[in-house]
Amino acid sequence: MFRTPALLRSALPTTPRVSAAAAAARFQQTRQAHAISNPTLANIEKRWEAMPPQEQAELWMALRDRMSADWNELTLQEKKAAYWIAFGPHGPRAQPPPGEGTKIFMYVMLGVGASGVIFGALRYFARGNPPTMTKEYQEASNEYLKEQKVEPITGLSSENYIGPGMVQSKPEGK
Repeated sequence: MFRTPALLRSALPTTPRVSAAAAAARFQQTRQAHAISNPTLANIEKRWEAMPPQEQAELWMALRDRMSADWNELTLQEKKAAYWIAFGPHGPRAQPPPGEGTKIFMYVMLGVGASGVIFGALRYFARGNPPTMTKEYQEASNEYLKEQKVEPITGLSSENYIGPGMVQSKPEGK
């Protein structure tokens, strides 16, 4: 290990060592954020959307640094700009473009119309009703269920049953 001679050690400054975190905290406390110039903040409401993201971030960071100090030191224009950037109608809070509601309505109607055309085409080219949907077939099903004595207490095979049973279709040909 290298040892410093006593004479040389006495000549070295005897400042206490400071941790990096303590140095950063001291730097943060002593850092003074300078006021942001008026031309930078002028008309920020109209310029914000057109500004490049890097410039937006720099301006917001500068305002954030200014707001970390006493708010009484902020200029009125800085307060207004900070409020507008934080809560103004830009980005996700922006107003929808004019005519967007009409455009959405038209696309929905186009979708409903297209689904109606598809439904109509499927119904037009579909086969007819299955044979089990004729009144004669359903009456024959009733007779078969009575022969088999299906549901003898409350159903079709019971003594005093009054009802259509399996019949749900109109007679064929009407």
